[in-house]
Amino acid sequence: MATAIDNRPMSAEQKKVIFASSLGTVFEWYDFYLYGSLAAIIAKQFFSGLDAGSAFIFALLAFAAGFIVRPFGALVFGRLGDMIGRKYTFLVTIVIMGLSTFIVGLLPSYASIGVAAPVILIALRMLQGLALGGEYGGAAVYVAEHAPQHKRGAYTSWIQTTATLGLFLSLMVILGVRTAIGEAAFADWGWRVPFIVSILLLAVSVYIRLSMNESPAFQKMKAEGKTSKAPLSESFGQWKNLKIVILALIGLTAGQAVVWYSGQFYALFFLTQALKVDGPTANILVAYSLILGTPFFVVFGMLSDKIGRKPIIMAGCLLAVVTYFPVFGALTKAANPDLAAAQAKNKVTVTADPNECSFQFNPTGTVKFTSSCDIAKQVLAGASVSYDNIAAPAGTVASIKIGETSISSYAAKGLSADDAKKKDAEFKKAVADDLKAAGYPSKADPAKVDKFKVTAILFYLVLLVTMVYGPIAAMLVELFPTRIRYTSMSLPYHIGNGWFGGLLPTTAFAIVAQTGNMYNGLWYPIIIAGMTFVVGMLFVRETKDVDIYAHD
Repeated sequence: MATAIDNRPMSAEQKKVIFASSLGTVFEWYDFYLYGSLAAIIAKQFFSGLDAGSAFIFALLAFAAGFIVRPFGALVFGRLGDMIGRKYTFLVTIVIMGLSTFIVGLLPSYASIGVAAPVILIALRMLQGLALGGEYGGAAVYVAEHAPQHKRGAYTSWIQTTATLGLFLSLMVILGVRTAIGEAAFADWGWRVPFIVSILLLAVSVYIRLSMNESPAFQKMKAEGKTSKAPLSESFGQWKNLKIVILALIGLTAGQAVVWYSGQFYALFFLTQALKVDGPTANILVAYSLILGTPFFVVFGMLSDKIGRKPIIMAGCLLAVVTYFPVFGALTKAANPDLAAAQAKNKVTVTADPNECSFQFNPTGTVKFTSSCDIAKQVLAGASVSYDNIAAPAGTVASIKIGETSISSYAAKGLSADDAKKKDAEFKKAVADDLKAAGYPSKADPAKVDKFKVTAILFYLVLLVTMVYGPIAAMLVELFPTRIRYTSMSLPYHIGNGWFGGLLPTTAFAIVAQTGNMYNGLWYPIIIAGMTFVVGMLFVRETKDVDIYAHD
């Protein structure tokens, strides 16, 4: 039952808590996403002494490092948050994040200091990941512990908008600087500007956070002498708490994470890579969908205070499982109708001896394949063409069939470098010519991109993001007792989002490369979201009426 206290309007102090926590978290996400948005330029600046393939691998490693260390940040800062307090811990995390980002903007390139440049860059990226691992849990716990009993979903949902707003802010700053100084200057030195200006955001955020009070739940617990002396062993060493941590990961955050990354990252990747829509158009359409969708984080947060957190999160996961394939199919028709028509009319197949087909994951484009099967598949993958596989008897030379036309591949083993180069050029030209004749476009025709439909489809994907993500902070806070809340909720959140979610693009890319079908990458989020739906429905309890002031 809502009380008179719950129905009072938000006080000035509560507004300040939400504003300060959200603002700081927006800046943390801004800092985190800058790297991803500028990965290609950063690879050239910091890994230029390496060959192109190794440079790209190092750039991916630096990007992944930020995701991989997030759970360790959750452990380090979660422990501090439960022992010394919420306020000072997430003050420390924002300073680490802000300074790491600022230093990237000043870091000399590979040309200036050699191999020290990429080593320092990866170290800074790991510091960012550690800080983010402590920041989100701190902000969510801090806001939830200031919120009235029946408004926690509404209050914490503001924190949930911050990842989207941080992504949006990073894209806007990059676009603004690029437009102002031109592409050449931006690639040379202008890319540093978004990193350097983050120091101003840091100063504002630290100033606001210094003036805030500790959370009432933590103050009450501290006054009663009930703070945890060993939050890590209490959270993960006792089965009654560890069981909830595992359920929170499998039955909540893993599914939430893959739906989040599918709606905001994979959709953009799919538009540009699979559907060949030009980058600026794809970015603008995704930005529109984010602007339209962001208010729904708060809508679903408020709704979760009334009907519960679990039904909304589970419904978002189930809708993802049921609709992803048809929705991404509709996205193909809206963004690149020529490609959709060609796929329907002239299917592409690869007939080959399965024993000579190796694993096709080649993100750097530098692996040299020599078997006729691998060469055929690599050419189709390079052209972003979906195909079906047909097994052939041992020793058969692989062939590609486009509609009714068949083209034989070749084996490069034993050929001289010049002969291999000549064969490669002839084969690629034959495939390209036949694809063109079959109506396969080399890129999406800007005049045929149905921008309204694409935005509507992207908005639907973002809507699913808001369903799973809007209520999750309140639910995680409510699952755990006050004395170990920061530690316990941060770990499943960051394993779910850092590992299951952060590694989604790479995993989906590997599945597509292996199977040949551009839609098969969707199996990864569908399976994970399906697992979360089943486990969540069966084993995760509803939490909206929990008393979060309880210590045990």
